[in-house]
Amino acid sequence: MITFAPENFISVLDNHFKNKFMKKTVSVPFMITGILFVVCLIVSNFLETKIISLGPVTSTAGLLVFPVSYILNDCISEVWGFRKARLIIWCGFAMNFIVVGFVQLSIMLPSAPFWEGGDSFNYIFGLTPRIVVASLCAFLVGSFINAYVMSRMKLSSHGRDFSLRAVVSTLAGESADSLIFFPIAFGGIIPTEELLLMVGTQAALKSLYEIIILPITIQVVRYVKKIDGSDAYDNNVSFNPFKIKDI
Repeated sequence: MITFAPENFISVLDNHFKNKFMKKTVSVPFMITGILFVVCLIVSNFLETKIISLGPVTSTAGLLVFPVSYILNDCISEVWGFRKARLIIWCGFAMNFIVVGFVQLSIMLPSAPFWEGGDSFNYIFGLTPRIVVASLCAFLVGSFINAYVMSRMKLSSHGRDFSLRAVVSTLAGESADSLIFFPIAFGGIIPTEELLLMVGTQAALKSLYEIIILPITIQVVRYVKKIDGSDAYDNNVSFNPFKIKDI
């Protein structure tokens, strides 16, 4: 006589999934860095809706946060390699869709009769879809260029010259990001002359941001390497950005 017990069923399921999927673990430093990366990306999308002027410089408020994601990208690529950078980049891409979905749902829901902020809320967050499309297209291209340049330069320099690699990879990634983001996000809204100026200004300022904060980045990378014990070299690694399963 065959008897059925819940614990037997759970045991069968557990063995099934263990056999079907290889168990993967991640370190705490990698998890925290990845979370910070995704948060910076999401926050920057909302800040991109405001245009700010700092003296003669015109930019978006996203300038305050977005460069941090490139610094974190450098850290992930340097410590854990292109595979992990690719994973985090796509995670950030996916999380943005979830955020935008909830934002659009909140816009569609009727406001309470006594609340007077509905128009302002819709004006600010109603721009989000266009901003997010622009940001995500630019983000994917810029982030993968950043990670690729960082990884290839590390191999060619045998792990030396981190400062040079960080600056060059950021300059390449940020330039591509700005060239894609601004025409999509603000084309037809901002005059062409201002748009071109913002493209150059944003790329230059974000790269300058990287240079200024570079001493901190170096110390963080050294500390993370020490506590995590990782220092990846991407030998025989596919740089195909769509090969997500290769982690």
